[in-house]
Amino acid sequence: MKGYKGFNKDMTCRDFQYEIGKEYETNEEIELCKRGFHFCKKIIDVKGYYNIENDEVILCEIEATGEIIEGDDKCVTNRIKIIREISKEEMYILGNEGKENTGLGNTGNRNTGNRNTGNRNTGYSNTGYRNTGYRNTGYSNTGDSNTGDRNTGYSNTGYSNTGDWNKTNRSAGVFCNEEPKMNMFNKETDMTYEEWRNSEAYDILTRVTKSQWIWYDEMTEAEKKKYPSAKTCDGYLKETERKTSSKEWWKSLEIYEKATIIQLPNFDLDIFNDIMEFKVTKKEYKEILKWLKSNKETC
Repeated sequence: MKGYKGFNKDMTCRDFQYEIGKEYETNEEIELCKRGFHFCKKIIDVKGYYNIENDEVILCEIEATGEIIEGDDKCVTNRIKIIREISKEEMYILGNEGKENTGLGNTGNRNTGNRNTGNRNTGYSNTGYRNTGYRNTGYSNTGDSNTGDRNTGYSNTGYSNTGDWNKTNRSAGVFCNEEPKMNMFNKETDMTYEEWRNSEAYDILTRVTKSQWIWYDEMTEAEKKKYPSAKTCDGYLKETERKTSSKEWWKSLEIYEKATIIQLPNFDLDIFNDIMEFKVTKKEYKEILKWLKSNKETC
């Protein structure tokens, strides 16, 4: 069964770590709202548990491949595969009923060409959304014979490739099957974008909101009215603000967290200060370096 599931920005849900492309299984007896991997069949139902329009929330398409128990607005399974991330734009497109098609054999909205499936496709034999070209499978592809999401070029497999015949992610070359290393502070590193997104420094730098589970008997009447499904699950996941500005966020960090950031590959204080909304003084920078030097074994 296909469905949708919300996650925190670090791809966790109720303290369980997930990863796109992987499948997970539990040996526990599943029970709705208590045990197992939960998901919704409709995107609109996910809104009862996550504010999916918030940039701190990731919405993914999933596939339940095991036993399934269905509830009013959510389901639970003992085996789940995380297929791909759903973009904010695509959220609003999914669920459209299929109007204004131009061409032959189209399914979806505003398609031009032949045998297209999805929305806003141009060309022939496209599957997905906003594809331009021929025989594209995926979403927002430009070019010909691409498989995956947001590929540009010819015969790319994966997502966000620029170039031709790449079988990886984010490659800007030809015939590449390994994800390229990324630049940081204007210099090349040994880190891929995937590794960066999973790093502790990324988590610290993007720590704007935190999710908090609110039990049903602790909810206000307004919250109960806004999230009616919370009664079934005995609560809901609330997004709470952590900061109002990057300057206040920096001040709130522990020194070991600041040290984690300045240990980024190729860290350059001038570039960091040029990009951020605040300035780290050279005095504070030296204090962090001094702390690092005296805490080598623990950093």
